[in-house]
Amino acid sequence: MLATVRPREPAGRPSVIAATARDRKGPDSTDAAGMLDYWVDLMGLNEKIPEWVKRRELKGTVFHGPSESVTIRSSGMDSTYPNFGFTFDRARFDDWLRERAEDAGAVYRVGNGVRSVDVDPRDGHTLALRDGAEVTAEYLILADGPQRTVTSRVLDSLLPAGEIDRLASTRANHIAYQEHREFPEDVFEEDLLSFWWGIIPGHTAYPWVFPNDGTIARVGLTMPIGLDLSTVDDREEYALLRENDDTVPAGNVYVRRLLEREYGDRFDVETAFPIVEDRGKQGGTETYPISSTQPIDSPTAAKIAVVGGAMGATSAFHEGGDHVAVRTGTIAGRLAALGALRAYNSEWKHAIGEEIRRNVSLADVVREYEPDDWDRAFGVVDQMLNDGEYHTRNALTSGLRGLGLLGTYEWTKFGYRDHRYVQIREEQYER
Repeated sequence: MLATVRPREPAGRPSVIAATARDRKGPDSTDAAGMLDYWVDLMGLNEKIPEWVKRRELKGTVFHGPSESVTIRSSGMDSTYPNFGFTFDRARFDDWLRERAEDAGAVYRVGNGVRSVDVDPRDGHTLALRDGAEVTAEYLILADGPQRTVTSRVLDSLLPAGEIDRLASTRANHIAYQEHREFPEDVFEEDLLSFWWGIIPGHTAYPWVFPNDGTIARVGLTMPIGLDLSTVDDREEYALLRENDDTVPAGNVYVRRLLEREYGDRFDVETAFPIVEDRGKQGGTETYPISSTQPIDSPTAAKIAVVGGAMGATSAFHEGGDHVAVRTGTIAGRLAALGALRAYNSEWKHAIGEEIRRNVSLADVVREYEPDDWDRAFGVVDQMLNDGEYHTRNALTSGLRGLGLLGTYEWTKFGYRDHRYVQIREEQYER
C-alpha cells in the first residue's frame, strides 16, 4: 500500500489517502499469520486485538533440527499478553486496522494502482493512479511491502546512482510458499508453532507448520531467491533434497517432502492432509515475498517515509513481521499528520530498534550454519531451558557450548550498536 497524508482545512482531522496495487489479497499479504506475546506490545496499539481476528492461542514453539529438537514455551521477553502468542486471520486483521484508520479520518481506496510518483517536497508529491486520477499531498508514506514496486522508483531518484540495487527484490528478499491443509486430529499440534531448520539449504531457509482454526494448518517454507544448488556443500545432509535435484525444488515439492518425512510412515499424505482449496490466494496456496535485508532510513527531508517490509523492517528470520510493519506505519502516519515527519527515523529506531538488532544479529550468527550446526545449537539451547523457559542461570550452567553460543550472539549484537544495522542512512539521500 502507498499512502499520502495532508492536513485538512483548519480544525479538521488529518486526511489519509491510500492506494493499493491490488486488493487486500495482493502480493504482499497472506491469509493467516502468527503473533508472539511481546510483539503485541511492540505494535503500540491502544486497544486489544479483537477475538474475531484470532485463529488459535499458542503455548509455545518447537524448533526441529535434522535430528534434535527443542520446545520453547516463553519468548523470554516482558509482555502484557497472557499467552505465548496466537495465529490470526490476516484479512480480518487488515479489516480491523482499516476500520481504525477510517475512524481516525482516513479514506480507503482499493482496486486502483499507482502508476507513477512525481517527487516534489516543495509543492507536494503527486501520485498518478492507473485510472488516470492524480492525488497531491505534502507527505508521502511508502508502504508497498518487500517487492517495493513503487518505493524503489521513488528512492532511486533520491539516491546516488546504483545505490538502490541493494534493495532489488531478488537480492533483498526471501520467497515464501504455503499451503492450507487439513490435518488428522491425532497429529495436529493445536497450540504449538513448528519450525524445521537445517533440512533445506539456504540462509534462514526453513519449513514451518502454523495451527489455525479447527484442524487446519498453514504448511509452508521460506527460502532465498535464486539459490544455486551447485554452491551447496554436503547436499546429501539436507533431508528434503534428493540426489536428482538439479535446481532448488518448488515450494509445493518441499511441502510434500516435509509431510512425507514427518507423517508418511503413518498416513497417505495426499488423502490424510488434503489442501483446503477455499483458502489462500489460489486453491489453498500462496506465494509471497518477505524482506530479508537490513532496514533503511527514510528521506524525511524530502517529506517521505518508508515503512514495514518496504524499509526492510520485517524479517525472513521469523517469517514476516506484522508487528514492526504496524508500528512503523503508525509512527509515520502520526508524524505526518502533525507535520513532524523529520523525526521519523529516530522515532522508529527508538520503538523497534532493539527488535531489529536482535533479528539481524541472530540471522548473522546462523549465516554459515549447516545441518549438524543446527543439531548442536538446539541441543545446547535445550540445556539452557527449564521446562521450555529460558533463565539466565540455566545459560550459566549449560557448559562451554552454551556460553559460547550466547557469547557469539552477544558479540554479534554488539557489532550492531548505535543503529549500525541500517544499510542506507538518511544522509545518503540527495534531497
